[in-house]
Amino acid sequence: MARTLTPLDAYAIMNELVHEATGAKNLAAVDTSSFVSCGETVLATGIENTLNALSLVLGRTLMAVRPYSGKLNIINAIDTGTYTHRLRKISFYSRDALPAGNFNTDLYTNLNDGYDNGTNGATGSTPATYSTPSMWVQNQPVPLEVNFAGSSVWQDSTTVYEYQVKQAFRDEASFNAFVAGILTEKANDIESQKEAFNRMTLLNYMAGVVDMNATGSVVNLTSAFNTYYGLTGASAYTTAELLTTHLKEFLEFFTAEFKIISDQMTYRTAKFHSAPVKSGHSLLRHTPKEKQRLIMYNPFWIKAQAMVMPEIFNDQYLKAPQFEAVDFWQAPDSPSEIEITPSILDLDTTHTTTVGTQVQGSKVNLEYVLGILYDEDALMTDFQLESTATTPLEARKHYRNIWYSFAKNAINDYTENAVIFYMADPTT
Repeated sequence: MARTLTPLDAYAIMNELVHEATGAKNLAAVDTSSFVSCGETVLATGIENTLNALSLVLGRTLMAVRPYSGKLNIINAIDTGTYTHRLRKISFYSRDALPAGNFNTDLYTNLNDGYDNGTNGATGSTPATYSTPSMWVQNQPVPLEVNFAGSSVWQDSTTVYEYQVKQAFRDEASFNAFVAGILTEKANDIESQKEAFNRMTLLNYMAGVVDMNATGSVVNLTSAFNTYYGLTGASAYTTAELLTTHLKEFLEFFTAEFKIISDQMTYRTAKFHSAPVKSGHSLLRHTPKEKQRLIMYNPFWIKAQAMVMPEIFNDQYLKAPQFEAVDFWQAPDSPSEIEITPSILDLDTTHTTTVGTQVQGSKVNLEYVLGILYDEDALMTDFQLESTATTPLEARKHYRNIWYSFAKNAINDYTENAVIFYMADPTT
């Protein structure tokens, strides 16, 4: 029912609510519909006829708008500008050490009368009788070039009227506040769009890391816990049990596991990332602590910190230089779950034409993701264009349009280090 503008005496319902809240009376049905203003889109006094949404002025006007700041700002942002829209990233494969030429060894006789700076001596089945090649032998670097290109573009707009809705306000200050509210809420729309873009960038990368499954990059903490403690079959704990009955033991295990992996990422290894195969060479990566980024599932950590072991959440135990918590990964209704079909880098060496190109991966569905630890260069958004333009006044109808234009590119680099932490029961 509509909220009336005349006063209603509320003493009876106030007494009823106080009695129930204090335990003086048992819980009973209470009709509050006549006493709560939920907000109505139309008032009986009428509305202005431009937007058909604003009542004619009656009293004080409150602008129901507040600035919103988008989430997932931890994702690294770069700017390739409006001209190129392309990013070329060059890495180098590691190269093995070479045999020493300045000593006589079990492999080569380098110092001998008559030997020069080239290969000398026998070249048959006794290598120790000849020397290493000349100092002029070439040892070329082995580069890996990865290109990130493309643009995701969209526009938004809002219309501002010159004077048509002024009749809905008491004075110029109220009208100006109304216009400021329009612009603030549109800015909030744009913040939500940016957040959605960042979320898409993150979700694709998480699913891609799982799909490509590089060594050490995907950790099922349920399986890891059971393996560490030698629990198998009926004695193994389920994810639900670790999140409830055995939460303390699980947190202790995870804290140690996280620290070990975070430390391992600082070493230059072939773990935690994917790369096109290059015969005889490896693409080695390391991620110093200051380059590590951590995004974690917030509801789990709030409960863990409050209920079980607040002491492990200090800097001595669980620490990352840059950290952000998310209350949901993909959808608020299924906050811990992701279900994404990602774009990935094709590393299938049986292909002759698509190796190293971007392809559609397999759908990834994880029901309980705890977090992702990654190198800051692995996950980026490329800001190519972000502009605002206002039209001139429409001479006949007296309004202006403000247009917002965006061009971005989501960058996922699977050749950089990353580790996904999730929980799942063994498939039976």
